[in-house]
Amino acid sequence: MDKPVLLTKEGLEKLQAELEELRTVRRPEIAERIKYAKEFGDITENAEYEDAKNEQGMLEGRILTLELMTRNAVIIEQAEVGGVVQVGSTVEVKDEYGTQAFTIVGPAEVDVTSGRISMESPVGKALLGRRIGDRIEVHSPGGMRQLQVVALR
Repeated sequence: MDKPVLLTKEGLEKLQAELEELRTVRRPEIAERIKYAKEFGDITENAEYEDAKNEQGMLEGRILTLELMTRNAVIIEQAEVGGVVQVGSTVEVKDEYGTQAFTIVGPAEVDVTSGRISMESPVGKALLGRRIGDRIEVHSPGGMRQLQVVALR
């Protein structure tokens, strides 16, 4: 059985848009490249043909992955439940380096540069179920961190 893919509504829309782009734009482009490369004759030593076929394989793999993810998507409701950190929450935490905000998302939507961390990451796991004012210790790849939840939205 396929594993549910936790996504925000925006995350699902982003995956659906990427899937549509791959199906309607990229797939025909690669098919055209393959057709063009075949016109050069012997395909056994045709680098353009090999490159296009490899790209086609990666594209088809990504399409299958996106289809599976969208088919198994479970939308995360972003409502606050009694002031408790949950998937979909944006949490502001304070540590010795200052204050930082994280949005807890499913693994498919992770984007650390924009503060979207996985519920399965060390920090994400540690924050789930916490409330404003809670202090937690997190074992992360960078070592032990002491965090305090200062805001929740």
